[in-house]
Amino acid sequence: MKQLFALLMVTSLFNVAAAQSKDEAAIAKAVETLRKAMVDADRSDLEKLTAPSLTYGHSNGRIEDRAEFIGNLMSGQSDFVTMDLTAQTIAITGPTAIVRHTLTAQTNDGGKPGNVKLYVMLVWGKNGGQWKLIGRQAVKVPVP
Repeated sequence: MKQLFALLMVTSLFNVAAAQSKDEAAIAKAVETLRKAMVDADRSDLEKLTAPSLTYGHSNGRIEDRAEFIGNLMSGQSDFVTMDLTAQTIAITGPTAIVRHTLTAQTNDGGKPGNVKLYVMLVWGKNGGQWKLIGRQAVKVPVP
C-alpha cells in the first residue's frame, strides 16, 4: 500500500510539472509571436494574442486599450524597428501567467528614431485553452 501511495504521489508530481512546462512553453511561444507581431505590425497575430479587455501600459504612464495598442502599431505611431527580449522569467498560477523581461529596442515612433530599454511585465490569461495578453506594464531601466 505504501508503495502504491508513493507511486501515485510521484506520478501526480510529474503530471503537474509536465503541465507547468507545457504551459510555460506555450507562454514563451506566445511572447515570441507577440514580439514578432509588434515589429512586423501584424494585425492578425496581434488580435489573436490579445484579449478584448487588454490594458497596455507604457513606461511614460500612458495606458492603451486593445484597439489603441493595435491601431498605434498599424499607423506607425508606435513603431518597433527591432526588439530584443532578455532575462525572461515566467510564473504560472492556474489560468494566469506573469512574464517579466528586459526589452531593448530601436523605435521609429511617428517617424522619430529612438532607442528604449525597459523592464516589462506581461500578464497572460488562459481562457478556452488559449493564452491571451490581458495586461502589460513597462518602466524605464534606471540609468546608473
